[in-house]
Amino acid sequence: MRRIAIFALILLLIAGIAYGKEYEYKRKAGEYEVEVKIDRNPPVAGDNNMKIEIKDASGKYVTDAKVVVEYSMPPMPGMPPMNYKTNGALKGNEYRATMNLSMAGSWNIAVKIIRAGKISTMKFTVDAK
Repeated sequence: MRRIAIFALILLLIAGIAYGKEYEYKRKAGEYEVEVKIDRNPPVAGDNNMKIEIKDASGKYVTDAKVVVEYSMPPMPGMPPMNYKTNGALKGNEYRATMNLSMAGSWNIAVKIIRAGKISTMKFTVDAK
């Protein structure tokens, strides 16, 4: 009986570590290196908090940009388009935003960086549960 309890505890610990990690996506957007972290992995229908780090070519954090996150679900028959946008707010060296994914499924995300009159965009897709 004790072995079963220890085994169950180990399984729960491993599952907690596997699902406790944030969703991370790193990619270039124009001249910037952008890293996005979403607090849930996989993202879920409902609120998902994002942290966005932007670095320039020299590796310095970019803290003087306007960041806009646009997210949409591909069109489906009989449903209205689902296109949303939220602004990132600077906190320390990162921008924070909250996406409210209205339903489970595939979502297209575009992180737009507006700086010195230029727009750089990083795009990726997530599957919300």
